[in-house]
Amino acid sequence: MVEKLRQNLSRRSDLVIIADIIPKDVRILDLGCGEGTLLRLLKHEKNVRGLGVEISQSKILESVEGGINVIHCDLNEGLSLFADNSFDFVVLSQTLQALKNPDLVMSEMVRVGKKGIISFINIGYFMARFQLLLRGKMPETKTIPHPWYNTPNIHLATIRDFRELCSERKLKIDMEIPTGSTFDIFAGIWPNLFAQNCVFVISKE
Repeated sequence: MVEKLRQNLSRRSDLVIIADIIPKDVRILDLGCGEGTLLRLLKHEKNVRGLGVEISQSKILESVEGGINVIHCDLNEGLSLFADNSFDFVVLSQTLQALKNPDLVMSEMVRVGKKGIISFINIGYFMARFQLLLRGKMPETKTIPHPWYNTPNIHLATIRDFRELCSERKLKIDMEIPTGSTFDIFAGIWPNLFAQNCVFVISKE
């Protein structure tokens, strides 16, 4: 069971990293949980108590069929449903760029949970820069597959942008892991240029 769930997760390097970061026997809130793949793995592998938040009815149904508890909620309306420190970790994986107010959701994450784990697409990745420079058009890559006029990504950011936002909102960066690069060595040194995605663990200062 766990091996199969790991294989399903392997298509998303950020989710593999998140699964490895989270310890055993903790409370998890997964925002934009999709089909519940991450929570299902953590439930079987690390005995976590997980809850998902999702807006898509079809994905909620699939999560529930897989044994995952999910609440129907629009993240753009905030996390007022949840009390302070209700969870040990609050996860937001590759959803940040689709939110109307990502900064507010980030602040809410560290209110509801002791730590927030966020992964997002890095628009500063060198292939995206080349497309903009050489073609003069908005980038379309494996992680940004949609044309500019039909995309859910309304707040694309670089890794440097994210760090600055954390500083402005007085959020502490506990961990930063660049991922999704064919140039892993360079991504570790210059993540803003060579990482397609990045995983951050944040908390209150």
